[in-house]
Amino acid sequence: MGVDPGLTRCGLAVVDVEPNRRSTLVAVGVVGTEAGRSLDERLLVISEAVDTWLDLHQPQVLAVERVFSQLNVSTVMGTAQASGVVIVAAARRGIPVALHTPTEVKAAVTGNGQAGKAAVTTMVTKILRLDTAPRPADAADALALAITHAWRRGAASGAPTGTSSLTPAQRIWADAEARARRR
Repeated sequence: MGVDPGLTRCGLAVVDVEPNRRSTLVAVGVVGTEAGRSLDERLLVISEAVDTWLDLHQPQVLAVERVFSQLNVSTVMGTAQASGVVIVAAARRGIPVALHTPTEVKAAVTGNGQAGKAAVTTMVTKILRLDTAPRPADAADALALAITHAWRRGAASGAPTGTSSLTPAQRIWADAEARARRR
């Protein structure tokens, strides 16, 4: 399960990923909170939504976007608070949590760590073989997080990583991972 944390919009996504990295959408959505509500109310809404998703889908692992420094301190704080709620929900259930940076996620799904949101959405749509792109971008980002972690975990656990069934972006990423491990 992937979570793109945020107070206004928190993307939630569940994917199934086969050992050959073929990924299939299970569920995707966004929980939103209104800026005019108190912080405690907003965090409660996110907490309840995440609890529902964790109980319904029972993921093996939860991948969350790592909070990184931005110019807007209040945005960073809100994202960090939402992340904390999500991480605690997983911890209560004994679900391991993995944190991935936005650059890492972009590189995993597009082959370019500097890719824009449109490129991430396009590749997530292709990787999952969807007829329409997931919207809003928070939903696509949550899917990208879930895919990134599953692919990384598969490579780290010795799962088959043959290139014949991988997309071009997956091949680039797998090659980069292999080079990094040799250093």
